[in-house]
Amino acid sequence: MKIADLYVRVSTDEQSDKGYSQRNQEEMLCRYCDINHLQIRKVIYEDYSAKTFNRPQWAALITEHKKGRGLADLILFTKWDRFSRNAGDAYQMISLLRKLAIEPQAIEQPLDLSIPENKMMLAFYLAAPEVENDRRALNTFFGMRRAKKEGRWMATAPLGYKNKINEEGRKYIAPDEPKARIIKWIFETIASGVFTTEQIWKQSLQKGFKCSKHGFWVIIRNPVYCGKIFIPKYKDEEAHFVQGQHEPLIAESLFYEAQEVLDGKKKHQRTKLMIDDMLPLRGFLICPKCGKLLTGSASRGCKKRYYYYHCNSACGCRFNVTRANELFVSELRKFVPRKEMVEVYKTVLRQEFTSSLTSKFQMGKQINQQLDELNKKLQKARNLLLSEVIDAADYRLIKTETDEQMKRLEAKLISVPNHYSDIDKLIDKALQSFVCLDDLYLSGDSLHKREIISSIFPEKLIFDGKNYRTTRLNEAVQLICKLDKAFGQNKKEHNGKFSEMFPKVTL
Repeated sequence: MKIADLYVRVSTDEQSDKGYSQRNQEEMLCRYCDINHLQIRKVIYEDYSAKTFNRPQWAALITEHKKGRGLADLILFTKWDRFSRNAGDAYQMISLLRKLAIEPQAIEQPLDLSIPENKMMLAFYLAAPEVENDRRALNTFFGMRRAKKEGRWMATAPLGYKNKINEEGRKYIAPDEPKARIIKWIFETIASGVFTTEQIWKQSLQKGFKCSKHGFWVIIRNPVYCGKIFIPKYKDEEAHFVQGQHEPLIAESLFYEAQEVLDGKKKHQRTKLMIDDMLPLRGFLICPKCGKLLTGSASRGCKKRYYYYHCNSACGCRFNVTRANELFVSELRKFVPRKEMVEVYKTVLRQEFTSSLTSKFQMGKQINQQLDELNKKLQKARNLLLSEVIDAADYRLIKTETDEQMKRLEAKLISVPNHYSDIDKLIDKALQSFVCLDDLYLSGDSLHKREIISSIFPEKLIFDGKNYRTTRLNEAVQLICKLDKAFGQNKKEHNGKFSEMFPKVTL
């Protein structure tokens, strides 16, 4: 009596199919052995795909037969697709089993492999499931690619988003607070150029954002956050972006501005170290002697530690931190507007906003002109291609470069307002904060202090031990100082060093 091992295999996506259930296969195989008077040695249950023979139970079975030959004469399964869905691998495995004196056989598709013509039927039985697998994979690929082209995100929601299903059962991604708010802050901070990416990553961790350093880099390079879906290259179709159906977390212009900073196209003089509570000005001060950035550190005394802002160069410049911080707060108070002048500031700021919008409209016209020039360039390249003056490779290179420039210009154009907005609420909120600017600075932690400093002083500060100087102030601060001077109501201390450094205010 011949001895047989029964091989029962299902893949994960076949578990719910009764025709492929393990119990059904085992019942059919046992009935076959009973009818044909075959002795069953063991039943092997497998829950793996048949694309390859890298299956745990199958590997253990082959190892067992290699160690003890003659354990079984047959390995039985219901159909050849239970054995393999890859013709090449199947032929190799059949050859190996024959060397072990074992005959593989499908009870529903029996073949006498000693007859040469039956090998043609075997090829068909093995190729049919492989073709089915390939067709299913190809249909899935094209379906997902089509969905991506329609702007749908076809994967697990990226950080800052969450997967949701609408009433019609359609899946989509939606902002996930507070992660979405932190990601928006990350891009805004990168675009400002005040901190390095590692500092921004560490600050985001302090805000409660859980993300590895690698994951952080993936986020800041991912255009999905500005509403774009990437379509990879396939055959003759070039890689490109499409507008996504999801809600963007940031403006497209902000995304490209952050990319320019990351690519090094925008140079910024950043501080290299994070700031502790005693050194809020570290990274903002320039040495008055050599022009390098001042750093800060503490030196150990007999009873306590003494903090200094100092230069690492040979000039030996250094300042006591307590004195420098106190003088900065005093200078900061000079920019706090008087409460009785708030309404006047509000009126003038509204007028300046309207004037600024007009200039932005002009910028929009310039961008449109640049886009027209790029379109003409692309049209000219297309004509040269048709005239066979340039080849297809050169045309694709020109088109790729032109498309990239157009994409960035279009992103800037989106950020240009096309109508007058009511900003009264924003002006009210800003002035309310500005009136108590010194209190906000003193009560804030080192991070908030740095945000206040960088928002008021876009350029670095020069401190000579007594006074602070800078080449440029925030436009709103410049305007308030200009109004103070115009109305002749300056406080006595407003005649300090700061007011001498911006004789001309430009908005």
